[in-house]
Amino acid sequence: MTPPPQPQPPEFPAFSQASSLPQPELSVVVPALNEQDNVGPLVDEVRTAIREQGIDVELIVIDDGSTDQTLPRLLEQARANPWVRPMHRDKPQGQSAATHVGIAVARGKYVGFLDADLQNDPADLARMVIELRKGSFDMMQGYRAKRQDNIKRKFSSWVGRTTRKLLLADEIRDTGCSTRVMKREFAVQLPLLFKGMHRFMPVYAKMLGARLCEIPVNHRPRTSGVTKYGTLSRATQGLVDCLAVRWMKNRYRTWAATEVMPQPNKH
Repeated sequence: MTPPPQPQPPEFPAFSQASSLPQPELSVVVPALNEQDNVGPLVDEVRTAIREQGIDVELIVIDDGSTDQTLPRLLEQARANPWVRPMHRDKPQGQSAATHVGIAVARGKYVGFLDADLQNDPADLARMVIELRKGSFDMMQGYRAKRQDNIKRKFSSWVGRTTRKLLLADEIRDTGCSTRVMKREFAVQLPLLFKGMHRFMPVYAKMLGARLCEIPVNHRPRTSGVTKYGTLSRATQGLVDCLAVRWMKNRYRTWAATEVMPQPNKH
């Protein structure tokens, strides 16, 4: 009997359309769910804070099944700015999976990350790229020195940070901060098809051998849209994810090996 055809992984049309363009230095990946009022300002800020500072950048925004005008406004921005690359999913599948899509199509030497709510400052990504150019680090991770969140969200983050330290020996001071840049070769190895793994990008990158540096970054209050996470659900899911990452960390094995050539026989 002829075996049934095997399912093929989905294609990303935006990747084939952009593959012939010059490789940018930086790919900025931004998952977005119902962020229609933030799309335009996001593009404007990336242009002025990164592109006009001499860094060749592409902006990949993943519309994760939005029900508002996020996608039409993204397409409008892409028509005016060829370096803006919209991606679309028919239904929400979460921030981790959306981030994976962005990394999969990213062409830059470095991959940077922002949230779509404009609380992150794109200018910080420019500073991180300049630091990575020096060659001493593989990843720059931001921490919010003056965090613009309410007391509930700050408490939730403290609980998550303490849990990660106890279970994972994770000393990253603000792994929940989305402002980060890493070399593409590390970004493509992150297990982001698993829900919730975007919270563990720094600890997993370190597990892969990345040299990581933390720097303070700007954090701004949200002015449009609503947060997608509740305090209780965030804390509960974070604990479950911590246990999953601990399981993965204990079982991770490096792929590195050295080819050994046999010595010629001596006669």
